[in-house]
Amino acid sequence: MTTWRILLADDHLVVRAGLRALLAADPRCHVEGEAAGLAELRAVAHRLRPDLIVLDLSFGADSALPVLPELLAADPPPRIVVLTMHDDVSFAREAFAGGVHGYVLKEAAADELLRAVETVMHGSVYVDAELGARLARSRPGPADSLSPRERDVLALLAAGHTNAEVAQRLAVSLRTVETHRASLRARLGLGSRAELVAAAHRMGLLP
Repeated sequence: MTTWRILLADDHLVVRAGLRALLAADPRCHVEGEAAGLAELRAVAHRLRPDLIVLDLSFGADSALPVLPELLAADPPPRIVVLTMHDDVSFAREAFAGGVHGYVLKEAAADELLRAVETVMHGSVYVDAELGARLARSRPGPADSLSPRERDVLALLAAGHTNAEVAQRLAVSLRTVETHRASLRARLGLGSRAELVAAAHRMGLLP
């Protein structure tokens, strides 16, 4: 019987424990390692050379998207299934553009992750059905074409608001704002506040 060697990468211990228990229901799945941060993810992936990485997109304020090329440079490259709370098509589009093979929402039924693992390990791509439909309807724009939510986050950050203040104003979680900020930094190179302000002015988001 084929065995799939799996690395779990999520910064929450409880989530990793739940995933380990879930995957144990399939005798083909063998969790060989875990990572709670991006540095640990790089090190463990390099050491274990897993067949599959189940990967969250967010590690605190850091995005896992910039790490994808390094993970996929392994020989042979792993299959990667993103397991995330983000149902925004912009996140999914970036993830697939970065080379991932599956995209599953954390709110999905438990057996959906097992279906995603089986699908990608047999060479196909897996995406949540509703999100996949929205992806098909959407068309990627230029590099600075952002979703409405990303524009809101960028405008508020450029105006000088903290992550916590942005979260409060938009009625979203702090983690969501941190993920959007990390995505902006990774996609558009917006690290400093001066760069945020310049980009927001360029896009007409500030007076």
